[in-house]
Amino acid sequence: MQAIFEHLAISLSALLIAILIAVPCAILLSKRQKIAEVVLQFTSVLQTIPSLALLGLLIPFVGIGTTPALIALVIYALLPIFQNTYIGLSEIDPSIEEAAEAFGMSRMRKLLKVEVPMAMPMIVSGIRTALVLIIGTATLAALIGAGGLGTFILLGIDRNDPSLTLIGAICSALLALIFSGLIRFLQKRSWKVSLAALGIIFLGIGGVYAAQQTTLTKETITIAGKLGSEPDILINMCKEVIEANDEQVTVTLKPNFGKTSFLFSALKSQQIDLYPEFTGTVLESLVKVPAAEDQIHSPEKTYQLANELLGEQFDMELLEPMSYQNTYAVAMKRSVAEEKGITKISDLVAHQGELRAGFTLEFIDREDGYKGMQKKYGLKLGSVQSMEPALRYQAIQNGDVDVIDAYSTDSEIKQYDLVTLEDDRQLFPPYQGAPLLRGDFAKEHPRVVEALNLLAGKIIEEQMIEMNYLVNVEKQQPADVAHDFLVKEKIIQEGN
Repeated sequence: MQAIFEHLAISLSALLIAILIAVPCAILLSKRQKIAEVVLQFTSVLQTIPSLALLGLLIPFVGIGTTPALIALVIYALLPIFQNTYIGLSEIDPSIEEAAEAFGMSRMRKLLKVEVPMAMPMIVSGIRTALVLIIGTATLAALIGAGGLGTFILLGIDRNDPSLTLIGAICSALLALIFSGLIRFLQKRSWKVSLAALGIIFLGIGGVYAAQQTTLTKETITIAGKLGSEPDILINMCKEVIEANDEQVTVTLKPNFGKTSFLFSALKSQQIDLYPEFTGTVLESLVKVPAAEDQIHSPEKTYQLANELLGEQFDMELLEPMSYQNTYAVAMKRSVAEEKGITKISDLVAHQGELRAGFTLEFIDREDGYKGMQKKYGLKLGSVQSMEPALRYQAIQNGDVDVIDAYSTDSEIKQYDLVTLEDDRQLFPPYQGAPLLRGDFAKEHPRVVEALNLLAGKIIEEQMIEMNYLVNVEKQQPADVAHDFLVKEKIIQEGN
């Protein structure tokens, strides 16, 4: 229900803004054909921009979250509303307008009493088209942390769970049908009744959405996580230990928030308060590492350097890491690897022309990913396709690819009987998970830091693989898996 109200709040807000922009513009330009044609062409061009590209272009200017999603949806809604309003007004029989003028009607009175009522069916048709388009496109808002039903779609893809994907897709389609039918129903009523009904709907949805975002008695701390079961488990652990240690705060979780760059941007702009990060990712993607330090270090040195550079460059603090490492790995089907005699990454070179790879886009673009494999191993695979994390496992299971990137704690390694190849030239740096937060937040919340430090040195690699397996394969809830681990390790008491 929370996702539905988030979806509706974004969609209907975008629709309202688009109406307030497009309808007055169409009215002003209804008698100026040349300018109107230019505007129509411009809005048509805007609608051809792929939604993902548009969101990516907006992020540097307005950050992530609801704002860029709202702007993108408004842009997509402008064309059908403007076009239909303009056509509806420009195609009114000139004799009717002449008759209105003969009765002495002013320009405004003629517009309100004659032109808009006659054009209303076309205007409403454009609004209905825009609404269906917005509700469908709003599922992409989940990619940049704006929530909504797209969260279920992303989660379903990531966990290879079609039921979750269907929940998001079907609910989104049903919302589009329900509100399209509602607009059609109100179209047959008087404009006063329609306006009152729409006002009640907007206020009701807005009120519920605002209530969901508001905590009256306690301070709210927002924790976000990357896509996947492991970040989901970790943020639930963070939530439990914080709330068990400090009764004056409540924790809001934003699971499946997006990729590393989105989370880091959200943390810098104070849209979130903390998220689990990895020491190797900090050095490879988030900070500028001095040339003298640009080498593989021990896990301890990697953490110390990452924390030091985060403090110097961003006034952020990476707390003491957990025990396990979730480093990058290169995986193959056990049967294929044994058939070709491949046990380490350097063995791939002898077969590089015949092997097909399915890598995540992030891995392809990283120096500690495929770029590094090309430089350090002299490896150039015959075919490299980019794909979402969960899809690469489906691809190797179906035989569509032979080699994929993985994380060393992925449950799918066990589930699909894959083998990870030895990194015999030590390309991949240490990756230990740890909470990342702003320096000012850490100073203002010592009890939160104290609570999170209870996780330091906990969770070995086998435990993380098992927890991921429970979520991805056994379909247990991340919150339940996190809670059971904390109780078993006596980090919290059963009653918490």
